[in-house]
Amino acid sequence: MAAPPRRPLLILLAGLLLVASLATLAEAIYEDQVGLADWHQKYIGKVKQAVYHSQKSGRRRVVVLTEENVISSLDLRSGDIFWRHIIDKNDPLDQLSLSFGKYVLTLSSGGTILRAWNLPDGQMIWETNLQTSTASDPQLHVMPNSKVAKDNLVLVSAGRWIYAVSSIDGSISWEKEFSLDGLEIKQVLQSPENDIVYAVGIAGSSKLALYHLSTKTGEVLKDIQESLPGELSGEIVLGSDDVLVALNKARSSLFLIEFNSGRISYNKVHVSDLVQDLSGTFKLQSVSNGVIALQTPSTVSLLKLKDTDGLEVVQRFDQPAALSDALTIAEKDEAFAVVRHVGSQIEFIVKFTSDVSGEIIREKVIIDQHRGNVEKVFLNSYIRTDKSHGFRALVVMEDHSLLLIQQGEVVWSREDGLASIVDVTTSELPVEKDGVSVADVEHNLFEWLKGHMLKLKGTLMLANADEVAAIQALRLKSSEKNKMTRDHNGFRKLLIVLTKAGKVIALHTGDGRIIWSNLLPSLRASRFGVMPSALRIYQWQVPHHSVMRENPSVLVVGKSGAESSAPGVFSILDSYSGEELNAMRLDHSVVQIIPLTLKDLSEQRLHLIVDSNSNAHLYPKSPDALDVFLNEMPNLYFYSVDILANVIRGYSLQKSCDIEGDEYCFSTKELWSIIFPSDSERIAISETRKMNEVVHTQAKTIGDHDVMYKYLSKNLVFVATVSPKAAGDIGSALPEEASLVAYLIDAVTGRILHRVTHHGAQGPVHAVLSENWVVYHYFNLRAHRFEMAVIEIYDQSRADNKDVMKLILGKHNLSAPITSFARPEVVVKSQSYFFTHSVKAMAVTQTAKGITSKQLLIGTISDQVLALDKRFLDPRRSANPTQQEKEEGIIPLTDSLPIIPQVLFWS
Repeated sequence: MAAPPRRPLLILLAGLLLVASLATLAEAIYEDQVGLADWHQKYIGKVKQAVYHSQKSGRRRVVVLTEENVISSLDLRSGDIFWRHIIDKNDPLDQLSLSFGKYVLTLSSGGTILRAWNLPDGQMIWETNLQTSTASDPQLHVMPNSKVAKDNLVLVSAGRWIYAVSSIDGSISWEKEFSLDGLEIKQVLQSPENDIVYAVGIAGSSKLALYHLSTKTGEVLKDIQESLPGELSGEIVLGSDDVLVALNKARSSLFLIEFNSGRISYNKVHVSDLVQDLSGTFKLQSVSNGVIALQTPSTVSLLKLKDTDGLEVVQRFDQPAALSDALTIAEKDEAFAVVRHVGSQIEFIVKFTSDVSGEIIREKVIIDQHRGNVEKVFLNSYIRTDKSHGFRALVVMEDHSLLLIQQGEVVWSREDGLASIVDVTTSELPVEKDGVSVADVEHNLFEWLKGHMLKLKGTLMLANADEVAAIQALRLKSSEKNKMTRDHNGFRKLLIVLTKAGKVIALHTGDGRIIWSNLLPSLRASRFGVMPSALRIYQWQVPHHSVMRENPSVLVVGKSGAESSAPGVFSILDSYSGEELNAMRLDHSVVQIIPLTLKDLSEQRLHLIVDSNSNAHLYPKSPDALDVFLNEMPNLYFYSVDILANVIRGYSLQKSCDIEGDEYCFSTKELWSIIFPSDSERIAISETRKMNEVVHTQAKTIGDHDVMYKYLSKNLVFVATVSPKAAGDIGSALPEEASLVAYLIDAVTGRILHRVTHHGAQGPVHAVLSENWVVYHYFNLRAHRFEMAVIEIYDQSRADNKDVMKLILGKHNLSAPITSFARPEVVVKSQSYFFTHSVKAMAVTQTAKGITSKQLLIGTISDQVLALDKRFLDPRRSANPTQQEKEEGIIPLTDSLPIIPQVLFWS
C-alpha cells in the first residue's frame, strides 16, 4: 500500500507552530494569594569553613559555617539549601565538624557551647555548656573510634581547659583545667600509635607547654615546658605529626618545634632566608603533613619541612592564590589544591604532598570577573568510573559568592554576598518606547525562534526535563511583571543593593533575578591589607523620563579604612548596566552623608559630606551645583547624633572653609546641643522623615466635621532614650530601674516639642516617623509584653482656618510662611498598645502621590514581614466610639494590636 501523503502532516506541524507562536503567557493569582511572597531567595553569607559528606549512599552534601553566623547543609550537585540555621549574633560560631557521618558538631561562644545537629534534617540532637576561660581561638577535634571509647569523643579546647564530650549524647567524659597561668591551648593532637592526646599551648609570650593526656581519663601523663628565645606572635601551625611551626612576634623568624621525643627541641629559621623579596604582611597556613604555606597579598610560597633542620621553598606562585587543607587519598598520601588567577581565568591545581613539585590536575576555569580574587578553597575527591580519583573544589570568592568547580567548569554558583546587604535603593526602569538605552530588553530573532521551538516540543510532549525547565523559565521571563520596562503603576523597578564586600547588585522586583553586578575596585583590598568598607548607596542622577539620552545613576560612598579619619571613596554607576562611570578617592574623611533635595541642571542630586573636622563638602563639584547650593544655603540645617557622648547637636553652614582654594568646602557652626544625663538616659535610637515623602493633604477631617492640621515639618526628629540599666538585653533591669523617654525635637532650633516617659520600659527600640506621626516599639517589663506606641502631632496655630467665610474672603493664614524659629503651637495625641512579636525592623509604605492609606511593615524576630494598617495605631481609638467616630472609620479600642495570619517570609 502506498505511503500517505506528507502534506497534511506538514500543515498540522505548521499550524501547531503558529498556535504556539501566537499563544500569550498569562498569569494570575487568586484573591487569597495577595500578600504572599512573589519570590523568595535564601542566602547563607561568606563561607569560612566547609565539611563534605559524600558517602556512596544518600544525598551528597556539604555543610558550611559562614561569617553571618549561619550553619547550613547544601546539595553538592546543585548548591540548593537542604536546611539552614541562623544563630543569634550573641552566640558566634567558632568551629564545625562531622561525627559518625550523621552528626554535625558546632562550637560557639568562645568554646562554651557545643551542639550536635542531625545531618539529614538539621534538627538539634543535644547541647552541652562548657565552662572555659576567655579564649581567642577555641579548637574542636573529633577523635576517631578507639579501643577505649565506644563512640567518637569530641575534644574541645579553650583557654587552659580541655573537655572530652561524647558525640552520641553530649555527656562530658572528662575535663581538665591546667594550672599554668596565662596558658592558651593552640593545638590538640591524637597519637595514631597509642591512646595519648597531645595538647600544646603558649603561656605568656615565650613559654611553650606540652601535655600528654590519657584519652580514657584525661589524666596528665607528662608535662613538659620550655622557654623560647624571643616572644611569639601566637600564630602556630602544625608542620607534621610531631613538629609545630611558630611565628615570632616581630614576624621575622619561624621556630620549628619538635615534641614527640619526650622533650621539646626547636630550631630557628629566618623568613628572609626562605623568601628574599618578601614585603608586606604574611600569614602561615598548614597545608599537609610536612608542607606549610607562607602567604602574602600577592604571592604564595610552598615550604617543605626537613625534620627540624629547616624549611625549603618547593614552589612559589607570584599571583594571588588560595590553598586548601590536605585531603587523605591513600594510606600514606594526601592531596591539596591551589587556586589562583591567571588573566581572565582561574587555575585549579591539585598536588600530592609526596611530590609537591608535581601536579595531578591543572585546569583553567572561566568565571565572572566581577567576583574578585579567590579567598578560600575546600577540596573534595570522588571515584571516577575507571576507579581513579577525581577532584572538585568549593571556592569562596572575594565578593562572598560560592562556586563549585569540577572538570574545568563551574557546576553551580551562589551569590551569597546578598546575605550581607549594607544599603539598598531603587531605580525606575525605562519607559517602553524607542530609544531606550538599556541592554537585553527584547530577544533577538534566534532566541525568539528557539523559544517557540521549545514551546512546540512542550505542546507535543517531546521535551526532556531540561527543556521543560527552560520552558518554565521562559514563561516567567516573558510574563508582564518581569519586563525590563516601566509599568503604568510603577511597581516594576530595579532594587540596587550594596553588600558588605563592596559589590553592587541590581535585582528585578518581578522575580528577583540579578540584572547586573559589579565588584567595585575602589572598595576592594587584599586579604591582609586595610579593608575598605562600604557605607551607603544613594540615587545620584534621575533624569526625567522624557530625556532618553541619559540613564539614571547611583552613588556609592565608602571609606578606605576602619578609622574615622580614613579618606572616603566615591563610585558612580549606571543604574541600567552597572558600568562604573566615575570613581574617586576623596581627600577627606566621611563621618556623615547628607543627601539634599536640590538638583543641578543635569539633574544630579546634591550631597553634603561632613568630615571628621566638621567641614561640609559639596558634591558634585560643578559651578552649576555650587550656584544652586549657595542660593539655598541660608535655609539648610543639619544635626548629628553622638551615641557615645550621649549628645545631639544642630548645625548651620558657613561660606568659608579652612581649606584654601576649595570653594566647595564649607565650615559648620554649632547652633544648639542637647546633652542627656548619662546617669539616667542613654540614646537608643533617632529617626526622621524621608526626604522624598509625599503628603497628600495637610488637613485631617474628623467625625464631627472639625479640621485638624498636621504638623508637617521636615525638621522633626524623634529620639528615644533608655535608662543605663535598661540598655542591655530584656530582663537585665528591674521594672523600677527601667524607663524609656520619647522626644520630638525640632532639628533647626533644638526645641523639644514633646516629651513622654514610659516607666518600666526597656529596649531594644525600633521606630518609624512619617507625616505627623511616629510609631515606636519597646518592651514593657511590668506587663512582660512588647508594646507599640503612637504619637501624632498637630499644628494648633492653624485652628482659625476652619471658618468658611475667612477662606472665601482670603483672610486665612494657609499661605503664611512657616518657620522653625517661631514657637509652634502644637497639640499631641498618643496611645500605646500591646504587641505580641519582637521586632527587628520597621518601615512604612510610600506611594507617589501619598493618597493611599499607610501600612506599617514590621520585620519580626522570626523573619516575617507583617503589614499593619495605620488605623489600628490611631491614638483617637476608644472602647466605645461615637456614631460620628464610627462613620469616620475609627476602630474600637482593644488592648493589643491584631496580627493578620498572612505573612511574608523574608529570611
